[in-house]
Parts: sequence; structure tokens; C-alpha cells
Amino acid sequence: MAAVELSGVKKSFGTVSILQGIDLTVNHGEFVVFVGPSGCGKSTLLRLIAGLETVSTGTIKIGGEDVTSKAPAKRGVAMVFQSYALFPHMTVAENISFGLRLAGQPRAEIDRQVNRVAETLQLTPLLQRRPKQLSGGQRQRVAIGRAIIRDPKVFLFDEPLSNLDAALRSQMRIELAKLHEDLQATMIYVTHDQVEAMTLADRIVVLNGGKIEQVGTPMELYAKPQNRFVAGFIGSPKMNFITGKHVQKGKQESVQLAEAVFPITVTGNKIEGKSVSLGFRPEDISLDKTGRVALGNGSLVVQERLGSETLGYYQFNGMEDLLVMKHDRSANLKRGKPVMIYAKPEAAHLFNDKGWRID
Repeated sequence: MAAVELSGVKKSFGTVSILQGIDLTVNHGEFVVFVGPSGCGKSTLLRLIAGLETVSTGTIKIGGEDVTSKAPAKRGVAMVFQSYALFPHMTVAENISFGLRLAGQPRAEIDRQVNRVAETLQLTPLLQRRPKQLSGGQRQRVAIGRAIIRDPKVFLFDEPLSNLDAALRSQMRIELAKLHEDLQATMIYVTHDQVEAMTLADRIVVLNGGKIEQVGTPMELYAKPQNRFVAGFIGSPKMNFITGKHVQKGKQESVQLAEAVFPITVTGNKIEGKSVSLGFRPEDISLDKTGRVALGNGSLVVQERLGSETLGYYQFNGMEDLLVMKHDRSANLKRGKPVMIYAKPEAAHLFNDKGWRID
């Protein structure tokens, strides 16, 4: 079993603390994605698992074995980097088989393994080409093939798609998902792109400032973020936030906004009179009042027509951030015209003045 267990893992460079105590278990066969803004520590954490950086304190286990002090080659991991790092003078077959040839494997076994990997990654027709004759996506598949052929316990990916254009990124996401399904291997993937995280992961680990903010399935993080950071980071476009004051009259609770009183349901929380934030996904606010409650007036600043849908960006109640709303693709929006914006109470996410979710 190739589970990865991190216990109290910290990393500092001199007096600068990068990771501040990471406790996490990646189960055997899981595809787990580390996501977060630049500088949050996600790549450093991956390099600690790979053995490319030393742990300041804490332990790392792979397959139940403590590998904290072991060399990278002794950990049973294979890493795919952002840069392809292929040998330009070698063919695809030679690049893929480099590690086996270095280890002195028999030629017949090397050929068998190369053919197996090439078939898995649809590289068979390209085996005699050199890297300069390949597209970006094909080069990345060769780099992945070089990792697969080692038959590692754990695959580690450090932003492997960031050098590709949008179309290739989408294609490679599908190929990586299929590869995980075929291999049933443990995979840990680092990205700053939350769309990649949502589409690839069994579970997402959201990092911020060297700490784990939340761990869960993509839809758990989308539907029930633990705090405003996760709510604003997961989802594209991000969640809208509207600040108000909590009001309680008998059993009825609400949030007093600039132009409206919005009803909410909170259980067991003493927050009356305190500042709170209402969070709404762009698909959960509307210009249609049917079954909804008014939030206040807004005016369209700009719209983005994306083909399948239209995004409207609204100035709302003098807020610095624009309110983002998803519309039908045929929506006829008029810039600058005042409109009333509505939402369903059950769609609201409530956060306290510290940014933590209130249920």
C-alpha cells in the first residue's frame, strides 16, 4: 500500500518559516491536489515528500515506512516537473528508458517496458522522434512516461501543465485523469490553478501561508468552504462577499445590508450585532426575483460572453469588488442601468468577522 503520511511537518529556510506543521494522509490510489496562491508552500511540501528538501521537524512515511531521512532514490517516488527536462539528443524511446538503461536492465526487458508505457500514453508512433519534433503536450507525455516506467509507489507532479496553452492543458487534464484511472496509483499534484484541482482531484488540500486551510473533495470545498479564503479561492469565478450586520428578533435572524434585510438561519451561534459576510456563488444570484429575496441595487459595469453563458460584473452598494453573476448566454444586459439583485436564502454562505463559516 502506497499511502503517504505527513505528521507535524515543518520547513524553515533560516528564520523564514515556510510550512508550519502539516498533518495529512494521502490514501493508497488517491489523486490528491495541493492548491493555493503563490508562496503558500505547496511546491515545498511536494519537494519534501520527494526528498529534494530536508524536513526541519516532523516525519514523512510512504507505504508505512519512515522515509524522512532517506535519499530521493530510496523513497519509491517519481516526480514530473514543470519543465520537461528531456535529453534533446535522445529519441522518445531513449528518454523514457534512460533510468532502466542506467540501472543495467536487460535490453529485452527495457523494450517491453518502453512499449507498455508508450501504448498507455499513446506515444508508440513517436518513439523514434526527438524532443524538438514533438509538441508541448507530447513532450509532457514523454516526461510522464519516464516516471511511469520506474513503477514508483507514488507519482509527484509539480505544475506539469503550466507551460502548455489552454487547449493542450484541457487535453492533458483528461489524459492525466485517464492515466490515474488506468494505473490506480497514488498521485500528488501541485497547481495554482483551481480549475485543474477541481477537475482532477479525489481530494483537494487548500494551502495558505504554510498551513492547511481545508481538505475535502472538490464538491465539499465548493459547497461548504470552512472559511472565506477557501470560498474565494475554490470556484471560477470566485464567490461574491457582501458585508452586513447580524440581527436577531425572536427566532428570526437576518443580515442587515445597506439596502435590504436578508433572512438567514443560524443554529447555536451568539453573533447578534456583529459584522458578518454573506457569500454567494455567481450562479446563486439573479435579476429574477421569483422565489428570491432582494439584496440591493446594482449596475452592470462589464459583461463577458463565454458562449455557453454570460458573466455580468456589477457595481453593488459601493463595494470595492464587483459582484459577479452568471446569466444565460442570450441575456440582453445594459451597462449602467440600475437593477435589483436577488438571491435565495438557502444559497447563502455565512462567515463571521474572522472569516470562519457559521452554520
